[in-house]
Amino acid sequence: MPFTVPGISHVPEPLRVLMALAIGLFLILLRLDAERFGAAEYDDVDADGNRPSLLRRLAWYVVGVVGIAAVLVLHPAPGSDLYLALGERVGVLVFGLLYGVAGCLIAVGIAFLRYREVRVPGVMSYPGAVINAVATALLDEAVFRGIVLGFLTVIGTDPLLAVITQALLYALATRVGARGRSTWMVFSVLAMGLAGGYLTVLTGGIGAAFLGQAITRVAIFFTTGHAGLLAPKGSEPEEVEEQRRTPDGWQVLDADADSAAGPGN
Repeated sequence: MPFTVPGISHVPEPLRVLMALAIGLFLILLRLDAERFGAAEYDDVDADGNRPSLLRRLAWYVVGVVGIAAVLVLHPAPGSDLYLALGERVGVLVFGLLYGVAGCLIAVGIAFLRYREVRVPGVMSYPGAVINAVATALLDEAVFRGIVLGFLTVIGTDPLLAVITQALLYALATRVGARGRSTWMVFSVLAMGLAGGYLTVLTGGIGAAFLGQAITRVAIFFTTGHAGLLAPKGSEPEEVEEQRRTPDGWQVLDADADSAAGPGN
């Protein structure tokens, strides 16, 4: 059931649909600009170790939620046409958890490919990272698996083609494929787009896709220490420290040289 506000029913339905479409396009641009706000994958420390502005991150989340709420109010049938509903309850729970388990396995695989181990982050970063993961999953699913996928299917696009199209658009909007970034994260984002789109069509809502993506994003943080953009090789603090450390063999040679020189030298 769509939300209603006084007077909105007097607005012609075609105009309401166009207004919802315009807001959807704006939300895509908002997702494309996540780096400027330091949100989603970009909720991470910069090269100097500073975190992005809290107010900017909050602004990104608030604007996104308000935009989604506006679509719910304006569109005549946001649940049936745009998938902006939970979906079939049992399917949401079962498929969402299966998606989440697969996402956790992928996250562990990415961590071992990049770090050769699970890189657990500091405890103090947990609350903010979990909130960012859940909020990002909500916006992503509502915008791409909801609004974008919904409009594509409403205009008669084949469901499979619609799922592929929104997944590609989603990968472009996240900008994880920019030069110097992890190829594995590009594949993971594409996989989230495809899996989320398929489950949305299957269950009739974004509930399963939201649950699965939220679990996956939290798992990526807990296994890599990053919200979604892995640091280039050699730039993590422990990797920099290892490069600066004197090799063990050199320390032994130095000790032998001091012994040979004798106490007077």
